[in-house]
Amino acid sequence: MFHSTPLSVPAGRHVLAEMTGCPPEVLNDVKGLETCFRNCAVEGGATVVSSHFHFFSPQGVSGVVVIAESHVTVHTWPEHGYAAVDVFTCGRPEVAEAVMALIIAALRAEAVHRTSFQRGPHAVPADILF
Repeated sequence: MFHSTPLSVPAGRHVLAEMTGCPPEVLNDVKGLETCFRNCAVEGGATVVSSHFHFFSPQGVSGVVVIAESHVTVHTWPEHGYAAVDVFTCGRPEVAEAVMALIIAALRAEAVHRTSFQRGPHAVPADILF
């Protein structure tokens, strides 16, 4: 049986980034991206549990690093110099922010559109609950 208690603090922080102008060779290197994302997670204060990265032929990579705090994901389009990255952590919001900052630097994007928000039932406006 599950017991529900009200959440008085945010469940987590979710940071999304749209990155353009990234070097195609960086975005197409499946092993390099996996190493990069695992290292950025650890350096940012997260605990890596596992990871899986997949190379698409002829180009592109999708990957996930499962962290004890939640996850870090990436989807790349090297032919467009574009990467979509998300970092979701439960607990300390500064971990998600730190991990994303490290990834942004590592992917060497010319431009970044970054969004950050709290996750959890407290973050959902009552008028959109159904």
